[in-house]
Amino acid sequence: MSILRFRVSGGHDAVNQIISRLHGVDNVERVEEVDDEISDMRDDSSSAESTDEVGVEVHRIEVETLRSSINERVHDLMELSARDLDVAVEFVDRF
Repeated sequence: MSILRFRVSGGHDAVNQIISRLHGVDNVERVEEVDDEISDMRDDSSSAESTDEVGVEVHRIEVETLRSSINERVHDLMELSARDLDVAVEFVDRF
């Protein structure tokens, strides 16, 4: 098994469409939006809700594939979907 992790900056509708597309890929075992274990809130309240942070939704998604050879197909689909849905995707090793 192989696990890919990525963050999507965009709305819920776009994330739901991405998840649906990923479910359609052969040999993808699991697609799941996961909650962040640590709150995104900053420690100092003086910068909380600054204009740089308001309105950006970040969704964390894990994709488990049966073989690592499928990862490139998932990666390509994510890049195309991000372009189609006008969202940002960041591939990460861990959340």
